[in-house]
Amino acid sequence: MKVAIGQDSHRFLGAGAPAARPLLLGGVLFDDGTPPLDGNSDADVVLHALCNAISGLTGVNVLGEAADRMCLGEGVTDSEAYVREAMRHLGGSRLAFLSFSIECARPRISPRLEAMRDNIARMAGLPRASVGITATSGEGLTDFGRGLGVQAFCIATAE
Repeated sequence: MKVAIGQDSHRFLGAGAPAARPLLLGGVLFDDGTPPLDGNSDADVVLHALCNAISGLTGVNVLGEAADRMCLGEGVTDSEAYVREAMRHLGGSRLAFLSFSIECARPRISPRLEAMRDNIARMAGLPRASVGITATSGEGLTDFGRGLGVQAFCIATAE
């Protein structure tokens, strides 16, 4: 068994900035008026945390190298493609369980939590019961809890 943790965070695009893309978390559209996250790609912090956790399992720096090449060099901005690239490096290992913790004051995660679970389970080739997602506002103690962006952590277990 191997266990690794991944983290990612992005701030929201500033007021007046053009919303060039939608807000995606866990590959799920949040169309509630919350601005998109700032980043070169689709800035999906949940999938980026997953990529970083898989990188911890494999030792291959996917977001820092492969995703930058894919995004900046090839124009691939879909974080699901980065997850596929990360999983390609698992070799003989297979993911067994994923646990996510998301911190943000906005958007409200609970209305789309089950869709996120389903989407991540599909991407990872796991049964739905092997993906856990929790969310917190952080009681306003951090910039994420104050509504300036979104932070996500992922713990990945592999066999």
